[in-house]
Amino acid sequence: MRPNAAAPILALALMLISSMAPAQSYPSKPVRFIVGYAAGGVADTSARIMAQRMSVKLGETVIVENRVGAGGRIGAEMIAKAPADGYQLLYTTNGTHSFAPVSEKVLPYDPIRDFTSIALVGTYGFLMVVHPSVPAKTVAEFIDYAKKNSGKLNYGSSGAGSGVHFAGELFKMMAGVNMTHVPYKGAAPALQDTIAGVCQLTFDAGAGQAVEGGKVRLLGTTGSQRDPRFPNSPTLAEAGVPGYDLISWVGIFAPPGLAPGIATQLNAAANEALMDPGVRQRLGLWGVIPTPGTPAALEQLVRTEISRLRKIATDGKLQFD
Repeated sequence: MRPNAAAPILALALMLISSMAPAQSYPSKPVRFIVGYAAGGVADTSARIMAQRMSVKLGETVIVENRVGAGGRIGAEMIAKAPADGYQLLYTTNGTHSFAPVSEKVLPYDPIRDFTSIALVGTYGFLMVVHPSVPAKTVAEFIDYAKKNSGKLNYGSSGAGSGVHFAGELFKMMAGVNMTHVPYKGAAPALQDTIAGVCQLTFDAGAGQAVEGGKVRLLGTTGSQRDPRFPNSPTLAEAGVPGYDLISWVGIFAPPGLAPGIATQLNAAANEALMDPGVRQRLGLWGVIPTPGTPAALEQLVRTEISRLRKIATDGKLQFD
């Protein structure tokens, strides 16, 4: 073969080796999950479960670091601007990637353009819970009660534009009831005021202990699948609001421009973790249904959710200020 003919082949080989090198040497130091929410919640706890198992697959420690503030948006902005080397990843909920893009007039990041999707960890519904003084024992009975007390019932949310806010407004529209939205600075105070009877209703994925302790009554869950903690409690769609489906989810994202080889490696580590029986059991204790999949599927989920939530906001004339 003539020397000048071999040169293009050699150059192509060098390019292929160069593109593979980052993935082959990755990771060579600890990886960080940046969680934009406080310790103890679904995002933080599931991140620690996943970090522990993914560390085994990756051969390096995965550390969870909380960067709390602005409903998770501080952590999201941090990763949107971080180096695309695979060592800092965003572990977040759809609060930052689906709800915020609809409810916020200005975001410091674009949920699609400014991230590389890695893996959907799992989905979970909100628990529809009422104060024990509410006479309804089922969703259908609650709808009847709410219609007879139109405008007199309060439902608490974790803030305007939050998932709980959307859950409440979608319920109002689909069930044909009129309730007053009371926004709080977080799900915990909304649940506490529901326990105290200030609000008659809230939708809270973390209300499991309050349900088990008899402080609130569980009527149903907002997702299309029953909550693994309460398999005998129906979904809202099953219980009298056909077609109702609103979930939260947790997922992993990287900064934009991450090498495809590293993204594939991280996705494989996440999916392997999600198939582990111990991981699935621990996530289930938080109501999370493990959902292995591709990076493309996660990106499509974000796009689809944003479109659907915008329609809910428009149809319900939601106010976020």
